[in-house]
Amino acid sequence: MPVEISNDTIENKIFLIRNQKVMIDRDLAELYGVKPIRLREQVKRNVARFPANFMFQLNEDEVEMMVSQNAIPSKKHLGGYLPYAFTEHGILMLANVLRSETAIEVSIRIIEIFVKLREMLFTHKDILLKLEQIEKKVTGHDENIQLIFKYLKQLLNIPKPERRQIGFKRND
Repeated sequence: MPVEISNDTIENKIFLIRNQKVMIDRDLAELYGVKPIRLREQVKRNVARFPANFMFQLNEDEVEMMVSQNAIPSKKHLGGYLPYAFTEHGILMLANVLRSETAIEVSIRIIEIFVKLREMLFTHKDILLKLEQIEKKVTGHDENIQLIFKYLKQLLNIPKPERRQIGFKRND
């Protein structure tokens, strides 16, 4: 039977740490339906499958940052240890290590969300580039428009030459 987890639930567990989108071990264990200690045991038994670009352990400053940003309620929430953070590739490898149907299904959902987030980033990046191009064009046009207004003002303020009066002159 398929696991029912909302996309929002998964997205709220993805953090940006060390310029990488990651999920921490405790959240992954909850999603996979295993105890965090069992997840860490499997990782330690298969440490060769988790190079530094798949998984890393958070340091004290990173944990403090997560607590201060309310990403996690407190250090106690982590169970008294520094958590491991898993990148997209590490999450996929976890499904292979845990070897449960739930882990496989949840990993597929998580990877789909990572892909969706990456696509959104590229879409927004394209939009940002287009806006910058438009801004450059408008900036150039703005200077030209100001120049046109300057010349129009000069045309409006041309001194009128004295005109010779037309009509009869009286010699008094």
